[in-house]
Amino acid sequence: MGKTKKARNRSKFNYNKNKKNLKKKIRRKEKPHIDCPQIRNAWDEHKTVKQNLQDMGLSLGTKGLLPIKNKKESKPEEKVVLKPYVVEAMEVEASHRGEDKTTCSTDMTEFVQHMVKEYNEDYKAMARDEKNYYQDTPKQIKRKVELYKRCHPEEYAAFIASLKSQKST
Repeated sequence: MGKTKKARNRSKFNYNKNKKNLKKKIRRKEKPHIDCPQIRNAWDEHKTVKQNLQDMGLSLGTKGLLPIKNKKESKPEEKVVLKPYVVEAMEVEASHRGEDKTTCSTDMTEFVQHMVKEYNEDYKAMARDEKNYYQDTPKQIKRKVELYKRCHPEEYAAFIASLKSQKST
């Protein structure tokens, strides 16, 4: 017994349809992923993007933000913010200073410690040192030293203190 017409058609590949475009179309119809938790919590799915952002006191873009001055004086429209807590929460989060997560590699710390031990603050002499394998310029070496100071301030302070104690003895 043969297959029905529907079953036969289902197994065929349609070369006239672009699968990439179909996938893009489906992805566009899905809800957008909002990274900001304050906006995500206050989002109303029954409103448009522009309406949602206006309710929160935010703007969709920069177009139309600054009023164009006409010769005739007109009263500026005051926008009512229905959800002011969103902007307040975002301001509070932005005011917290994030931790500096940059670190130095062990090779770089050894390089900087060697250079500072040998030459103190003389970056031109550091650039001529034979341990300067990558032929860094004085400015590049200075930046590396400053990065080391910023990333590991306690370690740098202890290193400088040990150098001073060695010189005094």
